[in-house]
Amino acid sequence: MIERWSRDQVLALAPDAASQKAAAGAGAPAKWSGTGALPDVVWGECKGSGATPYRACVDLSEPAYKCSCPSRKFPCKHVLGLLLLWATGEVPDGGEPAGWADEWLRQRRERAEKQEEAKATREPRSPNGPADGPGDGPAAGSATSAQRETRVTAGLSELERWLADQIAHGIAGTQQTGLADWAELGRRLVDAQASGVAGAVARLPRLLREEHWPGMLLGEYALIHLLAVAHRRTAELPDPLRDTVRSRVGFPVSRESVLASPRLRDTWDVIGSRDEEQDRLVARRVWLQGRATGRAALVLSFAPIGQVLDASLVTGMTVDAELAFYPGSSPLRALVAETHGTSARTAAAHRACRPPGMRLTRVPALIAGVLAGDPWTDSWPVVIGGVVPARDALLDEEGNGLPLHPEGGVPWRLLAVSGGHPVTVAAEWTPRGLRPLTVWDEEDQAVRL
Repeated sequence: MIERWSRDQVLALAPDAASQKAAAGAGAPAKWSGTGALPDVVWGECKGSGATPYRACVDLSEPAYKCSCPSRKFPCKHVLGLLLLWATGEVPDGGEPAGWADEWLRQRRERAEKQEEAKATREPRSPNGPADGPGDGPAAGSATSAQRETRVTAGLSELERWLADQIAHGIAGTQQTGLADWAELGRRLVDAQASGVAGAVARLPRLLREEHWPGMLLGEYALIHLLAVAHRRTAELPDPLRDTVRSRVGFPVSRESVLASPRLRDTWDVIGSRDEEQDRLVARRVWLQGRATGRAALVLSFAPIGQVLDASLVTGMTVDAELAFYPGSSPLRALVAETHGTSARTAAAHRACRPPGMRLTRVPALIAGVLAGDPWTDSWPVVIGGVVPARDALLDEEGNGLPLHPEGGVPWRLLAVSGGHPVTVAAEWTPRGLRPLTVWDEEDQAVRL
């Protein structure tokens, strides 16, 4: 028996809202013929405007998609429609894949085998890489690194002086002069190659829309000042905190070095995701929680607006995988280094299963520990069990509550799923309140919020 995705899990794969809407029409059973499903694959033919039906196939173990239509969207509406049919039990189990589907799957397996063979035979590379010219190699890299350190140090020293001036003269006139001041400060920090701090400054204008902006602004200034001072005193910090400070300042950490670090294997629940636009890019934030370890993880992916984002981790999935975490004192961001088993992983990845949730009263202590390690944390995933949603809070049976983020409005869908009864909710903690991500209904199906 194939464990099927929910409708929400399928629609989460859509590249945009228009594709989600079109998928509903493409998912009409009358349009499809020759459909079938095995543990790793779903296939079928969809009648379109032409004489020849569109052939759609999905490799569920990635997932990966194939369709003969000319759409540039990926996955297209036909693939999404096929998955919606499969999710609602309209695709029969068993049988042999159509010849065209079998050929596509065979080619995928052959490419994967060749990649594994190439990986196994590849010679280890020098940590410093090849020296291809007089300006390359360890000496040049060391000089470039030293130059950046000097520029960042000078830029953050100037930032400390700027912040001292702001406090000395007061912030009463910030609503009139703040935007121009912050824009100029941000440009200087970018020139100093302190991109992380520049990003923190770029987020300050949104505070001016808040009723209590003076107190919030002082809090942000304090965190920025703390980061500048921490960078100045990095030699005195323990290694994990030093890694956190450098990351927050804007020093990059290579993907290779992360993958070379110790890995953590667990059965990971995909508890939620959120897309947001950042400087002509779309960033996808996917949160996971380990079944055995209880460890939280964040997997990030980026794509230009309109392009396809990584859709291999779908809310509600459970996957056996090894994660490699970026260094830090409260490590959260991670890379999926390796998944284990194709058939077993497919079966495990798509079963409806409610993740274990903590008691609501444990959340403050958890966040306090996170902030003790990384005071600049502004987001952390939590799964809370046995809570009853209200219009502006999550409540437990004893009447304890945690507020919801005010910008989220009334969580009507969450209220509808719960029906006034206790549910398990995954949420993104922020300093201003929780952002609900997912709720599990009475059948243990994940409902994206």
